[in-house]
Amino acid sequence: MARDIVLVLNAGSSSLKFSVYSERNEGSGRLQRLQHGEFEGLNATTHFGATDATGAEIFRRDWPDGLAMSHDAALSLLFEHLDATCRGDNLCAVGHRVVHGGTTCSGPVRVDAGIYDTLHKLIPLAPLHQPHNLAPIRRLMLDRPDLPQIACFDTAFHRTQPSVAQAFALPPEITERGVHRYGFHGLSYEYIARTLPQFDAVAAAGRIIVAHLGNGSSLCAMRAGASVATTMGFTALDGLPMGSRSGAIDPGVLLYLMDELHMDARAIENLLYRRSGLLGVSGVSADMRELLDSRDPRAAQAIDLYVYRIGREIGSLAAALGGLDALVFTAGIGEHAAPVRERIGRAAAWLGVDIDPAANATHGPRISMASSRIPAWVIPTDEELMIATHTLTVLAQS
Repeated sequence: MARDIVLVLNAGSSSLKFSVYSERNEGSGRLQRLQHGEFEGLNATTHFGATDATGAEIFRRDWPDGLAMSHDAALSLLFEHLDATCRGDNLCAVGHRVVHGGTTCSGPVRVDAGIYDTLHKLIPLAPLHQPHNLAPIRRLMLDRPDLPQIACFDTAFHRTQPSVAQAFALPPEITERGVHRYGFHGLSYEYIARTLPQFDAVAAAGRIIVAHLGNGSSLCAMRAGASVATTMGFTALDGLPMGSRSGAIDPGVLLYLMDELHMDARAIENLLYRRSGLLGVSGVSADMRELLDSRDPRAAQAIDLYVYRIGREIGSLAAALGGLDALVFTAGIGEHAAPVRERIGRAAAWLGVDIDPAANATHGPRISMASSRIPAWVIPTDEELMIATHTLTVLAQS
């Protein structure tokens, strides 16, 4: 029997990730993932792999060194793969992760020419992400114009923040050009906001800080599941130190780099996005697993700085909330790095967080002591499921 399936695409600078979903029972709204895969090393040495619902590998292909594959070629090969492995199923829509929705897109939208143009105009606000997010949308608009496409935004979840939380202390002629705090990782935070009530309904209705800790890291303060404040701002560079991104930095440092080291905008961009953070401080790796295993003192220094900044920002967000009712860890580091969670818990002990070493070692889901005034949780995020859910919802409303 033919199934309606949804394709979720997440296009990066050198990758194209995908997942395929169907409803468990027609009309139930409950989704199951049928496939997941990724093209890695696009425009370089490319690898493609896909797994089924059980995690078993169903396809793998590596291209020879020097044979660069474009994003368009990867998208074409992906559809050939889906035609072969989802034969008989009906692809009803494609959901896309798009980093920036600006001030106008406060939720997922079906893409038409007008919406595409609006999103394209936001490229200056996210030049390292938005063009890659939009590329497969444009390609499919040309190749499959009747295929519904839904754009889901990392910024949309934070549109509930009060205006003061979104503002920079800049003149209005600059602010009016769209220069203010947007926040990112919104799809992940929205998933946690929807899922937390299954673990702790009382806390979910109150004041929560969610730590999305991965190669990109940020924190979000929520009240009753809505974003109140977040550490990322105008770009996904702000806030916490990350894998290779600096996080928040004194703007005077940028002036110094320009005046004294004669660095231009592109050189500074490369420094702050690709040569800083855990990688820059340690000189070892951007991967927390490697840093935790390393005996290099610079690796320890990078972890110290990462934990310190998170501890400070938790205090800042608790102040924005006027207190704290729960702390949630998610994403790669948040879900898997028990030593990092333990240290962050100690830094937040003054708020009433008391980590249970045994529960933390097994990754929870609850990792705080029964006596802890503030419960702490580990909840795996699922941004792709969030996109698939939004895609079906928008499609039903179209």
